[in-house]
Amino acid sequence: MIKNKLLVAMAFLGGIVGLSLSINYNAFAKPNRPVLPLKELQQFTEVYVRIKKDYVEEVDDKKLITDAISGMLAGLDPHSAYLNEEAFTELRVGTSGEFGGLGIEVGMENGFIKVIAPIDDTPAQKAGIKAGDLIIRLNDKSVKGKTLDDAVKVMRGKPGEPIDLLIVRDGKDKPIKITIIRAIIKVKSVKYKMLEPGFAYLRISSFQSKTPDSVRDAIKALQKENKNKLKGMILDLRNNPGGVLSGAVGVSDAFLREGKIVYTEGRIADALMRYDATGEDLLEDAPLVVLVNQGSASASEIVAGALQDHKRALILGKKTFGKGSVQTVLPLGEKTAVKLTTARYFTPLGRSIQAKGIVPDIIIEDLEIKKSDKNTEDEIVIPLSEADLSGHLSNPSGEEEKPQDSAKNKSKNSATDKEKIASNGSIKAVENKKLAEEDYPLFEALNVLKSMNLIQSMNKNKKKVSLKKKSTQK
Repeated sequence: MIKNKLLVAMAFLGGIVGLSLSINYNAFAKPNRPVLPLKELQQFTEVYVRIKKDYVEEVDDKKLITDAISGMLAGLDPHSAYLNEEAFTELRVGTSGEFGGLGIEVGMENGFIKVIAPIDDTPAQKAGIKAGDLIIRLNDKSVKGKTLDDAVKVMRGKPGEPIDLLIVRDGKDKPIKITIIRAIIKVKSVKYKMLEPGFAYLRISSFQSKTPDSVRDAIKALQKENKNKLKGMILDLRNNPGGVLSGAVGVSDAFLREGKIVYTEGRIADALMRYDATGEDLLEDAPLVVLVNQGSASASEIVAGALQDHKRALILGKKTFGKGSVQTVLPLGEKTAVKLTTARYFTPLGRSIQAKGIVPDIIIEDLEIKKSDKNTEDEIVIPLSEADLSGHLSNPSGEEEKPQDSAKNKSKNSATDKEKIASNGSIKAVENKKLAEEDYPLFEALNVLKSMNLIQSMNKNKKKVSLKKKSTQK
């Protein structure tokens, strides 16, 4: 029985070699095809036969071939992979915005699972997973020696089931154990709000095929809320692991009037692509600040790089992840596929982001501003003004606050006081303090955006004055 199986296996492998010989012959006739390495293929055949003959348990032929293909692709780079039926299905579902799991984008580093970025509003983010975390154990089992696909399979499961992750994090002396409850991940890639009158905030958590349309709808809604004019916008791409290339191109196009957005270079003709802006800036030249960090990867870096090269936006935050390669999904029939790195992408000025990332114009660390003591954190402290100082110069117009009125404002704690506090801007100061405590990089980005808007307004006024002078001289 075993002998017959071996004969069948050897006959099958002989067929492969025969096929290789015929392909090799065609390679001489058509120089465009690669010459197959017959010596290495023979070695592969010998290993295959050894496994079929001597391995402690009988192994299915399909499993051996599939594992060989998976290993061959995994050895190329961290992003090339064989997609079995399950993985291929999840890939297609994932790009449309809904899939199962924990809600993290992961890669491999030194045999461990590295978190590229947690996805917004997912179990992983809510549990406290951060970009840069190294996952060393899954349910008390080491990930060392596992492939990325194997580890991802362990992390997947039925919604509602828990999984324990042991992670290593920079700045922590000991590994951290985090329990996450699996769920169906529904990704809403675009969120937006007003930070202050005229200053908008737009968050993109991942790039899907419909993201550009969602961005355009969000900008229109924000403009409508502000009487069709925005003073500036913050585009938040932090912890955005990327997504589809068309999504990144479409988002970049929403802010650029002309020029290249991104181009790719590879060995085959299909890998040579260039994408250009179509000539419409939805913000109408209003200042733009882009927030990035080490969890901003791939499509996020395309957007940040394009806007930075065109000097359309100021990039704030930390250096990005550095994934500057393009993966092409090549179907193998209807149910399986190969995800293969086929090109590198470049910013408009020819910069390759691969393993380098986008360096922000302004570096901002993830500082944490702690609240004050409980006895004073709810108190609103009104700063002294000139009118409170003894012996201050009087206002020549007679309009100044009386010191006794100032003292009354400080001593009272009523709705009337809150109105007075709001009128002198103290409530605004409290709101700014809250934003600084909750999200310091965003707080700084808003300050920079206001400065950009002020400079832009000053330059416009200078041009108007200059034109008036010229008109008067004529």
